[in-house]
Amino acid sequence: MNPWIAKALVLAATVVMIAIRAPHGHGSRRVKVIKSHKTPLEAVLLILAWVGFLVPLIWIASSAFSFAEYPLRSGPLISGVVCFVIGLWLFYRSHADLGTNWSITLEVREQHGLITQGVYHRIRHPMYSALVLYGVAHALVIPNWVAGPSNLVAFAVLFALRVRAEERMMLEQFGDEYTAYIARTKRLVPGVW
Repeated sequence: MNPWIAKALVLAATVVMIAIRAPHGHGSRRVKVIKSHKTPLEAVLLILAWVGFLVPLIWIASSAFSFAEYPLRSGPLISGVVCFVIGLWLFYRSHADLGTNWSITLEVREQHGLITQGVYHRIRHPMYSALVLYGVAHALVIPNWVAGPSNLVAFAVLFALRVRAEERMMLEQFGDEYTAYIARTKRLVPGVW
């Protein structure tokens, strides 16, 4: 199977992801930050996330990772497309439900509310769930041992080192309300974990 199919799919998914995020980033920047939890670790994690995001684009545009190519197969490709579709839908819903509460870093904004409806009704971190699916999609669609898993690995590190800090921030901000929310939801997968 021609790897250009995978390249076209990855490029399309990237464009959709940027189209989803861009207006929410623009809207949230207009709302004043009242408490920032930015740390040097947070800066490193964001750089790592950008690297994971850019490596597949480098794979599309160049032969830099050609040494790690393997044949594209239809089973993983179809599974990857399903993960892209579900992941991008969840990414969209997460942003739409959060509204101006969303931030790329750990911040609390003016009139920040605890969102518990929509996709947040059963999952505390649906945007992270979306990014896991997006990373899995890359790993399945990209027939390259470097570019394929790069997004998923970068996100897994970001999630592992960030989620506790984010939940601490939310506990500080919302106290018992967030504690009750934790008790009735799961982190990434409804009813599982």
